[in-house]
Amino acid sequence: MTAYTASAGQRLSTRVIFFIAGFVTAIWAVIVPFAKANTGVNEATLGSLLLCLGMGALIAMPLTGMMTSRFGCRRVILVAMVIVMLTTPLLATTADPRLLAAVLLMFGVGVGVTDCAMNIQAIIVERGSSTPVMSGFHGMYSVGGIAGAGAMTLLLTLGSSAFTASLILTLSVAVMLALSLKGLLPWANPASGPAFAIPRGVVLLIGAICFAVFLAEGTVLDWSAVFLTEVRGVPESLGGLGFTCFAMAMTLLRLTGDKLIARIGALRAVVGGAIIAAIGFALVTFVPVWYLSLLGYVLVGAGCANIVPVMFSAVGRQTHMPQAVAVPAITTLGYLGVLAGPAIIGYVAHATSLTQAFMVIMVLMLIVAALSVTVTANQTAQNEG
Repeated sequence: MTAYTASAGQRLSTRVIFFIAGFVTAIWAVIVPFAKANTGVNEATLGSLLLCLGMGALIAMPLTGMMTSRFGCRRVILVAMVIVMLTTPLLATTADPRLLAAVLLMFGVGVGVTDCAMNIQAIIVERGSSTPVMSGFHGMYSVGGIAGAGAMTLLLTLGSSAFTASLILTLSVAVMLALSLKGLLPWANPASGPAFAIPRGVVLLIGAICFAVFLAEGTVLDWSAVFLTEVRGVPESLGGLGFTCFAMAMTLLRLTGDKLIARIGALRAVVGGAIIAAIGFALVTFVPVWYLSLLGYVLVGAGCANIVPVMFSAVGRQTHMPQAVAVPAITTLGYLGVLAGPAIIGYVAHATSLTQAFMVIMVLMLIVAALSVTVTANQTAQNEG
């Protein structure tokens, strides 16, 4: 069997799919207030409805490896994105809370399968490339998120209804998907072993790292504005600056991450990134000056940016578990971090304070640095063996 070499078209299509995934997620983020108004639910009920999205993703993710092995990345991503495109406009118009729960469940299935399948494609394409490309792929997800939120906001500002705006952007997603289909792989790594398995060995360590980093990202997403306004006394109108600084730094560092990793190596990029993120959380936590807190969020975004992409590359090189099982396993663990992070911080903050809750994440980033050394040592020994 000849060695696979990724083409420029396959790399471009992978970037487009990551962009689309971030784009549709941002569309939903903008729709949330409209969904709340349409259904007339309170905050507690809305929180329960949002769990349906996570449940859909968590149900579907573990099965994605088996599906890509059987049908190929192209078909799986196509079907998943069709589900996303059909459900997105419905999210902006559904008035029955029970129906919205069902739509969110299906939307979560589509998003979850896409997330897993595009990472399986990305790992294969990177292995067939002569230089690192994973950080660039994940950077396009961040770019897609910025573009999706900006496009929805612009259309709404121009007078479009939430349904019309989401429909227009969904059609644009369909065009992007159609143009990228040719470069999506009609195959994936053959399945071996069970359809789903509990992570073990180095895969468990990689999953733990992804869980911790996604937990940190979820913390900044949901709690940075609260921290700035309630702890640092920033006006509510400026509360979103923390996440904005974080997102911009993460996007920039991911888009340049492949060159950085090629120059300094994956281990230095990950360990250094985790330490920088810990310093960022320390700056946010211990320095009572709000504009230095913004610098802290910049450091957190820059530090976290390339850790997860490097971990997905590491999954493609490990031999403890088949890739078709390992990728869904660590993606599921990472998604659990996004879902559990805000709740964990809330519980810790309630028991102690929000400042001490952020200190927990700071320590967690130092643990990530230590675990990354273990992962790299394991793979070095594996390669030498």
